[in-house]
Amino acid sequence: MTARGVQLSALLGDITTLDVDAIVNAAHPTLLGGGGVDGAIHRAAGPELLAACRRLGGCPTGEARMTPGFGLTSRHVIHAVGPVWQGGARGEAGLLASCYRRSLELAVAAGLASVAFPCISTGAYGYPPHRATTVAVGSVRAFLPRAPALREVVFCCFSAAALGFYESALGAPAAAR
Repeated sequence: MTARGVQLSALLGDITTLDVDAIVNAAHPTLLGGGGVDGAIHRAAGPELLAACRRLGGCPTGEARMTPGFGLTSRHVIHAVGPVWQGGARGEAGLLASCYRRSLELAVAAGLASVAFPCISTGAYGYPPHRATTVAVGSVRAFLPRAPALREVVFCCFSAAALGFYESALGAPAAAR
């Protein structure tokens, strides 16, 4: 599906293998790696990523930081720290929306044309995937008018269930990669 000339798509796959300008990492506030997509990105990028993240000194929830991609196909990694789900009444939606917005702001500032997002906060942080999908797609769509150079946004899902939520939110079948 396109929105203002930007291709929005969802796929089931390994975000570390995508050929985009930047992949977004669902990062821990320390930026020092961890489990899930965070650990996979750190392993695939190599030890230089950890060294670069150490120099950043962490990242608060709802914010994002950017590093080179090192051993990844993508040129950059945008590390976004999502909220831990606490029932939905503690500002989780606003913090999650901020992750997507701040990631896109960094991409625009760097002149990037393509970005891939994982399902931020839906793993160990417990954010309900259907709710997170609504926030993710809505935040990206709301930001697009401020991103004239952006041409592609991919939502890379780790499960068929998550992919179904994105297909529904985007109103289109998933992309093949």
